[in-house]
Amino acid sequence: MQEFDVVIVGARCAGSSLAVLLARRGLRVCVVDKARLPSETPSTHVIQPRGAAALERLGALEAVLSAGGATISRFTMVNDDVRIEDEFDRTTFPLPGLCVRRVTLDSVLADTAAAAGADVRTGVKATGLFRDAGRIAGITTDRGPIHGHLVVGADGRHSTVAQSVAAQEYSTTPRGRVPVWAYFEGVTDREDRLRIARIGENAYLASPTDGDLYMVCVAAGDGDADRDETFAAGIAGWPELADVVGGARRVGPLRVMARWHGYFRQAAGPGWVLLGDAGHFKDFTPGQGISDAFCQAEHLADLLPADLAHSGAVDDATQRWWRWRDRDAHAMHWFATDLGAPGPPTPLMTEVLRDIAGDPAARRLLMRVLNHEVAPKRLLTPRRLALAAGRSLRTRPRDAGATGREIATAVRNEIHRGRLRRARPPGLPAS
Repeated sequence: MQEFDVVIVGARCAGSSLAVLLARRGLRVCVVDKARLPSETPSTHVIQPRGAAALERLGALEAVLSAGGATISRFTMVNDDVRIEDEFDRTTFPLPGLCVRRVTLDSVLADTAAAAGADVRTGVKATGLFRDAGRIAGITTDRGPIHGHLVVGADGRHSTVAQSVAAQEYSTTPRGRVPVWAYFEGVTDREDRLRIARIGENAYLASPTDGDLYMVCVAAGDGDADRDETFAAGIAGWPELADVVGGARRVGPLRVMARWHGYFRQAAGPGWVLLGDAGHFKDFTPGQGISDAFCQAEHLADLLPADLAHSGAVDDATQRWWRWRDRDAHAMHWFATDLGAPGPPTPLMTEVLRDIAGDPAARRLLMRVLNHEVAPKRLLTPRRLALAAGRSLRTRPRDAGATGREIATAVRNEIHRGRLRRARPPGLPAS
């Protein structure tokens, strides 16, 4: 039987980045993925500056840029009649954000992992796990079994590893909007600007990306509607975006992620751990998943002991990592849920964003929230929310009922989410 220190299921941004870090420590690492890279996977493509910094530490940033990864230095957010403009200035953000297709990014990362010494095997499907003395001791594949002191599930939302260990979900959220995205060639506006909008019932994400393409995502509330009609109508519903892609040609089919929900999963157990989307998934609107995967991989690599044959030390490290992941992800999980909630812009949040738009310090703080540097509560303070509520009631009296309901819902959510944050996840031993 083939034996490794670590077996990673999933060779994309979570699995390959962890493989790079562990292989550089001299560990024997095997990575398998059922896909043959390069290949696509549902993704928002956006990498915040913190994710670009993680790529630089991996030694993969230059390769991503050489492959055509588009830099993002400017930011536009539109919500109803509110417009926020800012930029990732080099004083606050030493590196810009990026927008790169996963067909490009994942191949670069897998190549980086192989160059670091990991055994990367694409086109190999993990079919299950096997145990030894009550611990996960390796994986079964369509090419035979592979033994590992630690098995890492980095295989996305439909994780084989998560299913095999029956990882329980908690802090779940229902599906919000359904993202439909496509690429356009011939867009003359190649400005390094990320556009995010919430107009009517639709949400938008648009940016230049690699391959001299322009990525447009229209997220609607109805996943069963005709996708071509919904997508075309969505673009027409935001005239600014319609102007950007007006003279361009769509390349390839529409892509869609129709079935999804938000969750945390039990993240670790004897001999196994879940990384990236396999263990945690949230609303895609703020585009956090890729950067989360990089940062989770770094933290896990830092915590794992030098000797992975020491099962007690390994399990202690993965449990500590699990606690860290939940602390790190909690606030952004719920912020993303609120940001991506279906329906038109709400009165209270519109007034909050109007206040932020007129305050340079608040705009910079918003950029740092989206970069997962600071907690959303530092931006959405009780004072800012109270002033926005008063302004909404004063200037939009017809929306007084909606504003009141929004405030009541926010209070209930804060209480409920606080209880969830304090609760110990199922399956995690007391510290």
